[in-house]
Order: sequence, then structure tokens, then C-alpha cells
Amino acid sequence: MDFEQTVQYLYNSTPVFEHVGGAAYKEGLSNTLALDEHFGHPHNHFLSIHVAGTNGKGSCSHTLASILQADGYKVGLYTSPHLVDFRERIRINGEMIPKQYVVDFVKDNKDFFEPLHPSFFELTTALAFKYFADEKVDIAVVEVGLGGRLDCTNIITPLLSIITNISFDHTQFLGNTLQKIAGEKAGIIKDGVPVVIGEDLPETRPVFESKAETTRSTIVFAQDRPLLISSKANAEGGRDYKTRFFGDIHYELGGDYQDKNANTVLTACMELVNTNVIRDTDSITRGFANVCESTGLMGRWQKISEKPTVVCDTGHNVGGWQYLAPQIAHLQCQTRRIVFGMVDDKDVDTVLGLMPTDAVFYWTQPSNKRALPVEQVAEIAASHGLKGNSYASVSEAYKAALADSSDDDFVFVGGSSYVVADLLSALQ
Repeated sequence: MDFEQTVQYLYNSTPVFEHVGGAAYKEGLSNTLALDEHFGHPHNHFLSIHVAGTNGKGSCSHTLASILQADGYKVGLYTSPHLVDFRERIRINGEMIPKQYVVDFVKDNKDFFEPLHPSFFELTTALAFKYFADEKVDIAVVEVGLGGRLDCTNIITPLLSIITNISFDHTQFLGNTLQKIAGEKAGIIKDGVPVVIGEDLPETRPVFESKAETTRSTIVFAQDRPLLISSKANAEGGRDYKTRFFGDIHYELGGDYQDKNANTVLTACMELVNTNVIRDTDSITRGFANVCESTGLMGRWQKISEKPTVVCDTGHNVGGWQYLAPQIAHLQCQTRRIVFGMVDDKDVDTVLGLMPTDAVFYWTQPSNKRALPVEQVAEIAASHGLKGNSYASVSEAYKAALADSSDDDFVFVGGSSYVVADLLSALQ
């Protein structure tokens, strides 16, 4: 099999959450432990940082990886989902895993893993850990796939655990209260391993404190000691920060929600400086400034073009849109145009209720089996007084928005990671 055939094999022979949702979710770590033993426990051969949370995991993981790279480490980065290329999930110092490595991994080991019937994510995690071990990375930043306690990344014992925030998402697996969701995320807190909580709520704070007490872990709540003094958008599309201990920082990522992520990352950096993991604090400034170049991050308030200004963002749930909707609403422009679609396990009704009512909408659906049909999106939108036309694909909706736009308009594309993936794939 060549690379494309190998990736199709992985998609077709293992349950893929991105394609089929809950049917791909496998509770328990038995497959993960069997794969880990088969490959000689590769996760024991590198240091790691573990990142969980409802929103912000990807931005925080990429930013930390960028900082550690700037500090001179060989850094593995494992994130999900990918947007354009499967190999985006597994990187070392920003470079994607080679196609041939993926091909050889499947060819050499499928006789072992086929009888296990692992999920796509279980197999991909084993691939990432083996690759990081084979390439002798110094440290890996590992993003949790879903939840934490039973996530197959949770076999690692990291230097530091990070939980960005808690809001309602994947409630069918993690529970229907914030306390239950926090309990699942808190499952990544390990004995004696310090943990940083980016944002907490009255319902979630006691859950984290109780777990940290049980594991005898130092716990730091980033909200208790904000490290950002001020934040403002800059002309390049990023953000400029004045910070308490690290001077002025230019962040390449520009969404308003990045202020929370930046504070979480800086709090984590304080822990890593205090334990001599980060050796040169200037690497923090360099890491923030070059996160996209250093790690290949895409889809976070990413500016596609100007005249009209086009931005895409992977924010895909209520927690994300609580920041995205006001940012879009307050932009200075002639007309706001929003290309929007979602998948079927999200609270689309609440998200649409947050939308700016003066925008022109282009309803669509991503090319994904879990896509919410565009007719349903338009129907729910109409109940909120939102007006727009429907399009069968993201590409068609985007072209229509561009055709309708003047140079002074603002076009936003999002609602789902898969909408952004379709856009970026079409543009490539």
C-alpha cells in the first residue's frame, strides 16, 4: 500500500470518531495497553506534557511546543483532529511524520492490531508514541483526544498536566454536568505531578482540588494570578500582551479567546521555568511569536485574505462561540458575512442564538458523515431570526460569500473543524 491507501485503510478498518461519532468511542484502556506493550512501551522513552480541556487544547499545545522548540529541545507534538493532512497530528519540531513511516507502521504491525479491532485514535496514538521514541524526542506535548481519564493518551506520566477549561461538550461520554465532565478531565492528574488549571468555575474547582489532594499534586489555578497585564489586537492579525514576568509578548494567534489560552500557557511556563525545564525565558517570547511557523498550526482566527478580510476558525461548540460571536459582532466592516455549518453532536441552537443578527449567512455542511444537514441548520437559524441562503458544500458557500463581498466586508468561515478543513483543502 502507498501512503494514501494506508490512510484509507486506517479510516476504513478502524472506527473513526471524526466520521462516525460515538460509535468510534471505546471505553477503557485495554487496547491501548496491549498496543503499548507490543511496541515496547515507547511512552517511557521521552518526557511529556499532557494537555486536556474542552476548548483551547490545540492552541495551548502548539504554543508550548513552539516555546520548547525555541528553548532548544527536540519536541514531539500530538494533536487532533487534522485539517488537511493526516500527518498534521504527529509532528517533531513542526515537521509532519514521514509518509513512509506511516506506511511501514501499518504494513509491519497490522497482523497484530487487526484482531484487537482498535479505534482509529488508539492506533494513531500508538503510532505517535512509537515515532517519538524512535526519533528520540526530548519531550512531547500530548493533547488529550476526548475526556481524560479513559483517553488512550492517559498512559503517560508527564512532567506537567494542564487542563485548559471545562464547558459542555461530548456529554454523551463525559457526563451531563460540569462536575462530571471535570471529573473525567481530572483523570489526567497523576501522583505527584503538578497540574495547571487554565479556567475554573464554582462547580469544577472543588473537583480539581479533590483530585489533586488525592494524588498529592501541586495545583495552580491560572485565574488566581493572571499573568497578562493588557491585551490588544495588532495590525498583523495577532495579539500584543504586556505580561507580569515575561515583558512584552507578541502572540501570532489573534482570536479574543487566546487571552485565556495565553494566560494558561504563561502559568504553565512559570512551572516549567521553576523546574528548569525552560532554561531561557526569552524562548517564551520567541515561541509565542512564531507558533504557526514553528508547529504548523492552522485554523485559529486564521486570516486567509484581505479585501475582503477572510478569517476561519475551528471554534465548534458553545464555549468557543461565546468568544467568537462577540469578536465578529464588534469588528469594523461594511458587511459581516458568515459561512457556517456544524456537526450533529453539538448544541447548534445555542450557538446560533449567539450570532450577530446583522450578519449575512451562508449555511452549509462539511463533507463529513457527522455533518448536520444544511436544511436543519437553516431551519434552526430561522427560529433565531437569522437570514441567509443554503449551499451544499463549504466551497460553494465560500465562493458565494466572496462573490457578494466588497473590499470592506468581513467574511468568517467556521462552526466546525470540518468546515475549516473543507475550506483549507479547497484553497490548497
